[in-house]
Amino acid sequence: MSSAALADTAKALVADGKGILAADESSPTIKKRFDSIKIASTEENRRDYRDMLFTTRDAGKYISGVILYDETLRQKAADGTPLVKKVVKAGMIPGIKVDMGAKPLAGHPGETVTEGLDGLRARLEEYADLGARFTKWRGVYRIGDAMPSPGCVTANAHALARYAALAQEAGLVPIVEPEVLMDGDHDIDVCEEVTEEVLRSLFSELVLQNVWLEGTLLKPNMVISGQDCPHQAGVQEVAERTLRCLKRAVPAAVPGIVFLSGGQSDQLATEHLNAMNKQPGTLPWKLSFSYGRALQAAPLKAWAGKPANLDKGQAAFLKRARDNGAATTGSYAA
Repeated sequence: MSSAALADTAKALVADGKGILAADESSPTIKKRFDSIKIASTEENRRDYRDMLFTTRDAGKYISGVILYDETLRQKAADGTPLVKKVVKAGMIPGIKVDMGAKPLAGHPGETVTEGLDGLRARLEEYADLGARFTKWRGVYRIGDAMPSPGCVTANAHALARYAALAQEAGLVPIVEPEVLMDGDHDIDVCEEVTEEVLRSLFSELVLQNVWLEGTLLKPNMVISGQDCPHQAGVQEVAERTLRCLKRAVPAAVPGIVFLSGGQSDQLATEHLNAMNKQPGTLPWKLSFSYGRALQAAPLKAWAGKPANLDKGQAAFLKRARDNGAATTGSYAA
């Protein structure tokens, strides 16, 4: 894929009024989701659940792309149609999670580094052949006593940058996801400081690895209070702090920023994104979403693993997609 094609795909993923559905839950994660509605995490149930989401009528008006899991990219629906073709038919761009998960970082107790670079070039070529047009890799940073350490910040930034370079080599748009976890009792000041440090390190490494920023998307956390902090910053403060942090650390060449919800409630994730897009002034990048749980919690509960509830599940998903699509233009109203 040419540089122009990479840029076109990146821009399409952050088109006005649209964002990304993260449906790339690993097998252990999707099992937890299914446990919550008391159904078994079988291949058939996983297939049917994701098929419900991908075939929701009008979802393509608000969802630009879908991040898939390896299993899903290869799966066929009950009617024999590959799920990836259903994504395309709905007007959405197929993507794929390519990292192998966060593993303990040697020499740094309590911290992790994301693995998956070995053999990645060949996997990316295969994913492109299977229909993927963009990719995602997540690095995780925990706030705590002397954490994240410089070693953790550097190791994850380097892995993200090497992955991004390989993705672009394969003609795929890389989404780089540095997630500063909301776990802990830290206040919003600490989150802002750490997030800025992480982003500065990431973009320094991306430049060193000759990653073309115009064909890249950033998927960061929002700047928020730790979930156990006694004082939770309000929606307006989160919006202002997050934008201030991004303006300091993210180059204007990046076409879009697609936030992760990171454990926020469905409603709060939407309100935060909406408040950012209502701030005065112009921004160099589009602000959108790449939500998993914040888009899926309601439809999962409505569906409950029962074929008879298909319409209810799709209606719940469409509402969440529509609400977040509105938040990308600052026009959401509860």
